[in-house]
Amino acid sequence: MVKRYLILEDGTVFEGEGFGAPAVTFGEVVFNTAMTGYQEIITNPIYHNQIVIFTQPNVGNSLIHSNVYESIEPPIKGVIVRNLANITAQKGRHRMTLDQYLNLINVPGITNVDTRGLIRKLREIGGAVRGSIVPVPDAHAFDQLHATVLTSQQVAQVATPKPYPNPGVGRSIVVVDFGLKNGILRELSRRKCNITVLPYTATVDQIMRLDPDGVVLSSGPGDPHSLKKSVLKMIQELQERVPLFGIGLGHELFAMANGVQVDRVPVEIHGMNHPIKEIITDHVVYANQGAGFQIQRESVNRENLFVTYVDMLTGAVQGLRHRRYPAFSVQFFPDGSPGPDETDPLFDEFMEMTRGTEED
Repeated sequence: MVKRYLILEDGTVFEGEGFGAPAVTFGEVVFNTAMTGYQEIITNPIYHNQIVIFTQPNVGNSLIHSNVYESIEPPIKGVIVRNLANITAQKGRHRMTLDQYLNLINVPGITNVDTRGLIRKLREIGGAVRGSIVPVPDAHAFDQLHATVLTSQQVAQVATPKPYPNPGVGRSIVVVDFGLKNGILRELSRRKCNITVLPYTATVDQIMRLDPDGVVLSSGPGDPHSLKKSVLKMIQELQERVPLFGIGLGHELFAMANGVQVDRVPVEIHGMNHPIKEIITDHVVYANQGAGFQIQRESVNRENLFVTYVDMLTGAVQGLRHRRYPAFSVQFFPDGSPGPDETDPLFDEFMEMTRGTEED
């Protein structure tokens, strides 16, 4: 392995050894506390334009699996690990190591990095921190980093530009794609849904033309404020006409469509065993979490919405439900992928909403 470096915009340099693709890359640097599931994390569209640090000391112990991709085109910009597992590729469904996979998708990685010190530095700086993986941490590399502007149109770069079907024999569900992860489609398919995925630019007329029993607002990357006001208007009209379920970015947009303030968190929260409390039962569940923004609880209009879930660590709002319409949302990922499946009954709850007063 050759020397590679992660440089941060404040001038900090972290040294390590390169693996994966020998490319120079730029992105926002975040960390994920998941113990397993690195492949699902790397392929999750929420990590568009981001360099992900894994806090788990040893990464790559399992080989790449053909059935657990969360997107076809991995959006990640780089991978940082403390130790890269030394395993050998095999034949069959497990064909590639992490090193081989990153080479294939042209994404660089660094191992033998002081990830604990790096995460402390990110917490110290706070907010969105830009970084770059480079072969030499010289003045030119820092000049390039400071000159780089990361796009704010992340949803447009990862969401589908055209509708497509995921056929089933059950309820007709429209998924509005803001950066859809495949785990959502898996959960709906397990419930035999006849799914149509539409671009995030879809209008209410285009959605209702499909006569859906329910609509899912998918998860996705980036700042919800970067999307056009027409998206919020679409949600406002939809929630009055059809059962609605928002996840991740879809949750944040559902909140904003109902007048709730959404702000950036001081340090992004990513992990797969995050404790979440359901308010009505006082029951604590563990869920896959990936959030750069959060709802301001004081801005929730209690005449329209009520809070259903809160974060046990920060107290932040993790779920909302509308008082008048069959519409609800959660910040975490009820599909897991990776992570526990304790919250996947939320898909059953959504199915019950789509059934209405009729029996299947």
